[in-house]
Amino acid sequence: MTPDELRRARFAAQGLAATRRRAPADVVRELLGVQAQDVRSTRLALRARRAPAAEIDTALADGTLVGSWLMRGTLHLVHRDDYPALWALTAPAALTTNQRRLGEEGVPPADADRAVTIIEQALHADPLRRSELAQLVSAAGVRTEGQAMPHILMLAALRGRVVLGPLRDGRPAFVRNRDQPPPLVGEARAAAVTDLVRRYLRGHGPATAADIATWSGLGLRDVRAGLSALPDELRADGDLIDIADRAAAPESGPARLLPAFDPYLLGWRERSFAVPDEHRKQVHPGGGILRAVATVEGTAVGTWTLRRGARPTVRIEPFQPLAPEAAAALNDEAEDVVRFESAAAY
Repeated sequence: MTPDELRRARFAAQGLAATRRRAPADVVRELLGVQAQDVRSTRLALRARRAPAAEIDTALADGTLVGSWLMRGTLHLVHRDDYPALWALTAPAALTTNQRRLGEEGVPPADADRAVTIIEQALHADPLRRSELAQLVSAAGVRTEGQAMPHILMLAALRGRVVLGPLRDGRPAFVRNRDQPPPLVGEARAAAVTDLVRRYLRGHGPATAADIATWSGLGLRDVRAGLSALPDELRADGDLIDIADRAAAPESGPARLLPAFDPYLLGWRERSFAVPDEHRKQVHPGGGILRAVATVEGTAVGTWTLRRGARPTVRIEPFQPLAPEAAAALNDEAEDVVRFESAAAY
């Protein structure tokens, strides 16, 4: 497989070649999970895959899409039907790191337990934002300064007690998880791992076993076991593995404006297939920053910023002068971003 073929295949697998409107629930299910530490970037990632703004807000409000700390212990938006298995597979490993971080933030185990109870009780009736929950926890004498409160909320989510749900006043709110999922053991866990591997490849293939492990946070032993359970569903090309019945990717793809932390930039161990090495520092300067990128034929050709307000504006900064056709296509994308943001519920 040539680099161009790999890039086209991944671009199409990610749903970025879509031109018709798509339900946000379908987009998220196909990707399995969308990075969700910033709700605006998450919504823009769905926009790039042609999900309408109003339908995203509805899916959040009715609980079709929920957020939690899942793959790699990172906040992700997932479909409610996928949440139980993803939680069961990823929460145990993340709990160890979370407990260590709470200790570093000056929150002893007893205070952390008490805070989770306070949060559960507070969410008995209505969704609440992080700031509202922090006031209640702080009033009970539990430290919330620094990164303490985010890790307290993460603990509540890793225990399966809460999930992120609807927007309130333009910000994501937490809701009580009334149907806490059970842990997975034995054959049930093996089946869940196999399903994760299959579903990851649907939305990210072709990929390597190491890509799957890096994205999911599972160990390579788990990933290889999942792959070995799918002998008739997969095809291999060297180290690359893909779903056997994958349709051929289009020879060309539309220009796209992808937000910071888009799945197209986070779905594999490295992103050189999409970001030329000479521009890597402009996209990923370090410190956990991953900038919004403008893509043409699946390749990053620049970065872009969005200025919000009564009339949102988009500024595209190409790495080098663009061909007229590429510039026009990205300007069309910028206009779509403006329309999308103008319809946003924040």
